[in-house]
Amino acid sequence: MIQPVFSIITVTYNAEQWLERTILSVLSQSYPHIEYILIDGASTDGTLEIANRYASGITCLLSEPDKGLYDAMNKGLHKATGDYVWFLNAGDTLPTADTIYRMVKRLDKRGIYPDVLYGETNLVDADGRSLGARRLKAPKKLTWKSFRMGMLVCHQSFLVKRELAPDYDLNYRLVADYDWCIQCLKRSNTIHHTHMILSNFLEAGMSTVNRKASLKERYEIMCRYYGKLPVIVLHGWFAVRFYFAKWVKGRV
Repeated sequence: MIQPVFSIITVTYNAEQWLERTILSVLSQSYPHIEYILIDGASTDGTLEIANRYASGITCLLSEPDKGLYDAMNKGLHKATGDYVWFLNAGDTLPTADTIYRMVKRLDKRGIYPDVLYGETNLVDADGRSLGARRLKAPKKLTWKSFRMGMLVCHQSFLVKRELAPDYDLNYRLVADYDWCIQCLKRSNTIHHTHMILSNFLEAGMSTVNRKASLKERYEIMCRYYGKLPVIVLHGWFAVRFYFAKWVKGRV
């Protein structure tokens, strides 16, 4: 059975603080079939200096102005030639040097490489210190309908066969990855939970303005795929659950 090639894509802009640990986590992998693509948005800090330091291990390094994060991700998709695409942004890392090797070994035993692979996520701070597991655990069974409950699987722990991956919709400035994952799942026939921690995700935080805007975008995407009335009812249940939990906490 021919083992797959993983196209790992990192997009950056002025990310000198975090980029090196991401690069090292990819280049240290014991699994040999990796294509590493780094797309930079014409950084003005030391990002390119760090990238060039490891140029021998980077399959494709492109630095030019872009229209934002998801435009850069689309450029990465267009450069990819592997069987699977996997996005790790600057500051995100693979948990161990044998993460991909262990995942592929388990798949070899199954004798099949699914359309989508997904797993768990750990959170880390700006210094790379662990903040524990992501609050939302990956569901045992995942379909495109699962995402009506939100981003149940972190983008960095979601791999899809390249041939099934669409471009990111640039109409969404903050949560195009949410829309992209739903599209990938709708196109997929086989979806596999690896039951592994697949990424350490940099929890960099988000401003209040961006958080409100991202929630608005996500609501629009949910209505698009799941219908406006069901989404309104679901958000009503979210609100009731939130305030009930807050009330219980206040009485303890």
